[in-house]
Amino acid sequence: MIVPARRLFGTDGVRGLAGVEVTAELALGLGRVAATLSPADRPRVLVIRDTRESGEMLEAAIAAGVAEAGGEVLLGGVLPTPAAPLLIRRYGFDLGVVLSASHNAYPDNGIKLFGPDAFKLTDAAELEIERHLPGAGARAPAPAAATAAAPAAAAPPGGVAGTPGPGPEPGPPGIGRIRRMHGCDEDYLRELHLRFESLSLDGVDVLLDCAHGATYRVAPEIFRRLGAKVATIAAQPDGRNINDGCGSTHPEALVAGVLAGGHDIGFAFDGDGDRLLGVDRRGALVDGDELLALSALHLRRAGRLPGGGVAVTVMTNFGFHTAMAEAGIAVATTDVGDRYVLEALRARGWALGGEQSGHIIDMGFAPSGDGIAAALLALEALGGGDLAGRAAMEKLPQRLVNVRVRDRRALDRSAAVGDAVARESRALEGRGRVLVRPSGTEALVRVMVEAPTPDETDAVCRRLAALIEAELA
Repeated sequence: MIVPARRLFGTDGVRGLAGVEVTAELALGLGRVAATLSPADRPRVLVIRDTRESGEMLEAAIAAGVAEAGGEVLLGGVLPTPAAPLLIRRYGFDLGVVLSASHNAYPDNGIKLFGPDAFKLTDAAELEIERHLPGAGARAPAPAAATAAAPAAAAPPGGVAGTPGPGPEPGPPGIGRIRRMHGCDEDYLRELHLRFESLSLDGVDVLLDCAHGATYRVAPEIFRRLGAKVATIAAQPDGRNINDGCGSTHPEALVAGVLAGGHDIGFAFDGDGDRLLGVDRRGALVDGDELLALSALHLRRAGRLPGGGVAVTVMTNFGFHTAMAEAGIAVATTDVGDRYVLEALRARGWALGGEQSGHIIDMGFAPSGDGIAAALLALEALGGGDLAGRAAMEKLPQRLVNVRVRDRRALDRSAAVGDAVARESRALEGRGRVLVRPSGTEALVRVMVEAPTPDETDAVCRRLAALIEAELA
């Protein structure tokens, strides 16, 4: 199976090298266009960011774009991505902007957009914004789709300043304002505490890896408020150390820390706090599939799993599907990306979904992956038990290899790669599977193979990775 690539907006907003691909000019344009296409006359826009040094530049630029279009900007400062939908709902914002490149290294940054319903914008809404960006060509007459819930009104005659369009260019409805919004940390912590107020962590010794990212203040605080004994690593951001040898993409430090400190459990977040991985007291790594299975079985037993189903992506381990089938829990499978998991949950009226990478969404709390909430849900599911004793699922051997390429979009044009993927898939039919897809955010092709034995898994993965490197690198 080969999955095609996307355009400016990837699987999680716009992302790339700050100052080169994700520039102040791009942020200015996105802010201006998104505010112009908003159905609100003078939209109120929340902007939050992670800890990387380019965040301040992009924050200033996108705020200027919104204000130029007549919007009112509230700057919430450094907060995890999942705080955005909670704050949008609490204060009635018309648009939310998160400036983060998630798990990427500090030179990258990104721009994620949320609608007034607190959901990330749909593909159609993102494409409409892209069409209106300066240099994207003339504005088509199709109506704008500015939110995940409902289409927005079309842009005013003449389009966005700097973009060709019929008729005279109108001025904005007055320049907007940009202000700091204080107390956002406490708003987010209050929501977490309300959701998990019955969870007692008294006596639990936990080590948190905050990836020098957006969770560095709020994650330790909520664990302490719930009674845990908390130690942290990677909780001293300097603008350049985000995700640097730490966090959910580099859990080695957490594994070593849990073992060396004799902690009961450890959790590693990524740079923007929307995903996590766990480590049990023996140092075993626990991925998103296992944490999701643990949570699904817990919520099913408690009668808190709406619709009796969970949504996952094509990357989810085959063992997860087996465990859910045995428990009588339905599973919906989507493309990679938490936005698609969310779409599946909304379409079915379900509440729980996630990805192997550690995005876990509990719609009973927020319409976004939330690493902190997912960690607390896992502890709630354990009910005082030991993560080392979990038995939620049995994983099939899986291998994932990232192959750096010149152009990730060339994958779906390579007949040789397509033939090889089809051949390997036929050989594993009924015993395993192959998935080859471009990264949604980097110049990589991801090769994932599951097979009955580690040796067969590695062999298939090596063959495909070598071919992709020869054809596309």
